[in-house]
Parts: sequence; structure tokens; C-alpha cells
Amino acid sequence: MDATHDPRLTSWVASANGHPDFPIQNLPHGVFSPPGGAKRGGVAIGNAILDLGAALPLLPAEVRAAVEAAAQPTLNAFFDMGPGPRRALRAALSALLATGNRTDPAALAGLLREASACAMHVPCAIGDYTDFFAGIHHASNAGKLFRPENPLLPNYKYVPVAYHGRASSVRVSGSAVTRPNGQRKPANDTVPSFGPCRNLDYEMEFGIWIGRGNQAGKPIPIGEAAEHIAGYCLLNDWSARDIQGWEAQPLGPFLAKNFHTAISPWVVTPEALEPFRIAQAPRPEGDPAPLDYLLDARDQAQGALNLDVEVLIQTASGAGPFRLSISNTKHLYWTFAQMVAHHACGGCNLSAGDLFGSGTISSPSEDGFGALLEITYGGRKPISLPNGEERRFLEDGDTVIFRARAQLDGWVPIGFGECRGTILPAVA
Repeated sequence: MDATHDPRLTSWVASANGHPDFPIQNLPHGVFSPPGGAKRGGVAIGNAILDLGAALPLLPAEVRAAVEAAAQPTLNAFFDMGPGPRRALRAALSALLATGNRTDPAALAGLLREASACAMHVPCAIGDYTDFFAGIHHASNAGKLFRPENPLLPNYKYVPVAYHGRASSVRVSGSAVTRPNGQRKPANDTVPSFGPCRNLDYEMEFGIWIGRGNQAGKPIPIGEAAEHIAGYCLLNDWSARDIQGWEAQPLGPFLAKNFHTAISPWVVTPEALEPFRIAQAPRPEGDPAPLDYLLDARDQAQGALNLDVEVLIQTASGAGPFRLSISNTKHLYWTFAQMVAHHACGGCNLSAGDLFGSGTISSPSEDGFGALLEITYGGRKPISLPNGEERRFLEDGDTVIFRARAQLDGWVPIGFGECRGTILPAVA
């Protein structure tokens, strides 16, 4: 950690001081477009966005290349530069935005855009998207619905299980979610039917953005894997449960997952999260130790994150938002570095701007279940919302909202902004 994490640090951007998500200690990157303007890179600071292209003349010459890359309409080139330039730019931005900066106030004010007036975009051209299954409590709860005697398959505690998703349907928070069509076969039906998903669900996940990639055929060692992560976001792995139940055997999800994946627009860097790193939770007695290619002492000591993740729902009637659950990323069974190392261990070449999903983040208790599949026991036990409405799964007009917050005594809390989506009816 360094001066950018100092809890005494404040900004001349007044809205940043005490901001729940974007104080000066955060400085996440994203891509935005101002009213009538083109897409460009920026940094969130309070209720504003720092336009990096406009800020270039006020930043040190040694970070010029990083500024130019981070100011582009996609962040792929910036992510590909690796952690060194990213850290240097963070330090320069922190100095520029800090209280007491001696630059002409008029010049500084011209760097900012009102965030509420700007449109946000997917921050990278995503070449590949991979969804992991690292939430062991979700995996166990889902498994119990279908295999009560053996909820976790034998490979789960040895392999960071994952599947390849659809990169083209990753969309930024706020994009409407059209209920998908597909084949469904309830247990009582003898043949499948085609039509709108009946059991639409969300999955609270964490998104991992890949920075520097690796050459094809060259694995990423576990001890170096964290250096290949450029940042994090919130991710909603929207799921059509009834379609998934019919199509997923034997090859896994297809139409049930490929219609929409939502992400929060701001990329929170590993540097911003340094104060909130924690040790990976010890494995329960009797669980196997990770195989050598997945085991690194430093990663085990500080490779997990202590972040509260919250799910809320607002209904079509306008009621809410009501909290559905709150959990924590510390409950993931595998670290983010282990996901990277495993993905590349066979020689797969990762690229800057690739996206991982962590898998659904659930806690051991019911108030932290990360999907309605768990909360309602597969739809068998509907939940009652505070306004009297019930839900087994999501209905048209429902809005699902994800939030996350890193907070620890002695440090300034930071957040991720929202990941939200409203469900529209299926297209006939």
C-alpha cells in the first residue's frame, strides 16, 4: 500500500469526500460518452467522471503512454500494459485530484463531466468470457436440489470448474434484459415445449478483467497469476433455470446463459483493493489441498478479498428496492489467481480484456444466498417481499440491483457502483 490509500486523503472534487463508492482512494477506470460526444476513457471520482484525454496535459510525462491508452474507447491496450503503468497512473491521478493541488482551478474544473449526464459502456472489447463456479455454498445448495445425497461432484474440490460463455451478449449495467425463449421440459411433461423462460433468475457474481495475456502454449504460474488481473466489477449471470434444466445434460449451459450477462461499468483496480485483501479461508478438514500448480503461499495468505455483496429487487409496481441477500467474496472456494492459473495451465492464451465470472457468491446462511434458485429452493418455497408480493422466480418488470462495498476499520470504504437490469417480456 502507498500514499493513494491514505485515509486522510481528500479531493477538491467535493462529492468524492464521503462518497459511498468513488472517493479518491478508489479511482476506477471505465468508458463513457458525454452528451453528444464520442466514447472515451475516464475515471470515477465522486459524482463526476475525470475525462482522461482532457487531463493529459496536466499529468506527468512519464505516465503519458498509460493516459493515452486509458483514454481510448476501449481499455484493452491499457490493460495490456500490466500493473506497473497502471500503478504509476493511479499515483499521478491521486495527486492531481487531491485537495491542495496547485493547478489552476479553472483548468481542473474543465476536466470533469457530471456522471449522471453521461452514458456508460462495456469497458473492453471482450474477446472471451469464462464463467467459473467457485461459490461452494451455491454449488452445494444447487446440487442438493438435484442430488440430495451427493450435492458436490467429485471434481469440485480439485478443479476450479468453469464453462465458456458468450462474450457478445455481455452488456453494461442498465441494459434491459429480454426474457429468453427456449425449450423447457417440466418433470411432469413427457415432451419439451418451446416458449418464454418461466424460471428466470439472477446470479450474484464478481467479474475479473484480465490484463496482460500469455503466449499460446505457455501457462501462467500461480505465483504470477495475480499480476495478470487488471481489475474487478460486479457481474450478473442471468439464468433461465427451466431452459438450463433441460439442455444442460451432458454439456452444460447454452441458451440458458447466452442471452445476457450484465456487468457494472467501472473497473476497480487491484491497487484500490489492497487494504481489503485477506487470507483465503482454510479448507474444511478432510478437503484435499490444491494441487501444486494451484498452490502459492502468498496467494493463500492474501489472495482473497473482503467485500460485501448485496442483491436487491424493485418490482414492476415501483415497490422497493428490497434486499434479497447480502454475502461476501470471502466465501469463494478458489482465489482469483487460481482461476487465472487453471485457465492457462493447458496452454490457453488469455488476452487483455478477457472477462471471468467468479461463480455465484453465497454465504453459509440463507440471508446470503446469491440466487433465487437457492432462496426459494428451486421455486418450491416462494419468498414474501415487504410489500406483500411473492416471488418464486423473476417476473417481467422486476429490476435486480447488485451492489458491493469494501470496508475495514482504519480505511476509507470504496464501492463498485451498481449492476442493474430490468426484465422485459419475451419477444414472440
